[in-house]
Amino acid sequence: MHINTHRAYRGFCSPGPGENSFQVVLEQSDLYITSAQDLSAPALDRLQLVRGRILAYSQFNPDFLTSLSPLPVDNQAPDIVQEMARAGGLFQVGPMAAVAGAIAQDIADFLAVRSPEIIIENGGDIYLYSKRTRTIGLLPHPDRSMSLGLVIPETGFPCAVCSSSATVGHSLSLGHGDLVTIKAKNGAVADAAATALCNLIRDRKSLSGLRKTADKFLGTHISGVLAQMGEDMMVVGDMELAAI
Repeated sequence: MHINTHRAYRGFCSPGPGENSFQVVLEQSDLYITSAQDLSAPALDRLQLVRGRILAYSQFNPDFLTSLSPLPVDNQAPDIVQEMARAGGLFQVGPMAAVAGAIAQDIADFLAVRSPEIIIENGGDIYLYSKRTRTIGLLPHPDRSMSLGLVIPETGFPCAVCSSSATVGHSLSLGHGDLVTIKAKNGAVADAAATALCNLIRDRKSLSGLRKTADKFLGTHISGVLAQMGEDMMVVGDMELAAI
């Protein structure tokens, strides 16, 4: 998985037998969806609804879009807004650090009743439903070929796989990591965790300290972490890697 503003990494994605892949774009949201049939119409309808809820809430709470620190959970807010705020609070980041993962899961949950195979990729953040083993490519360096994949067995779904990078893509990162990838059951949590842990990478030595932070959340909120800076990599938790 690689965060690339040109979405060139999607050229590595191949739908399986009997599957279709299609793109759904609405303003800043750019989804690449794989499912058993073309669900672009209901996906777009749901995306419009979810984005509308977030933007409507932010009209009266502008800090929601800009805060780099966690905000209180508003119990009167739409569900997705509450989900983002909770994830931000858990990892001490602003709620928008969880937006891509939260939207990916919302769309996946909505479409899952229509297709047993659903993969929603939203700017490098993914939520998946599947009845077969899947391999997600990891690509921390855009000038190199993809050679490493994260294997998720058929018993591991649904799940989120979200990434953050300080060197690639348009998303804000306060660290210097090339790639932090998180596997979790919750999309907002995976996204917020990726941002927070990537923020902690200052140099190669900080990867060892990152493990101590990751250990606090493993088994409760996240299931696995991969972090890379330069040629150094840290992997902890349930992260089955394979050469591809």
